[in-house]
Amino acid sequence: MIDVKVKDIVIIKDNLGNDVEIDIKEFISHINKYHHSVVSIHGERGHNFTVNKNFRKMLNEK
Repeated sequence: MIDVKVKDIVIIKDNLGNDVEIDIKEFISHINKYHHSVVSIHGERGHNFTVNKNFRKMLNEK
């Protein structure tokens, strides 16, 4: 039996407007755990994202 992890890859824009591919499930899990209620900056592989209410809403719609 092969254990294959299926990833749900989506593209979102970082703070500079660059396209970034992310695994949406892992990304949302991290945001919910570490950036759950305040406005903060999340860094991911050299890209920064401002995490706020609108950003969380956009992620949940993806």
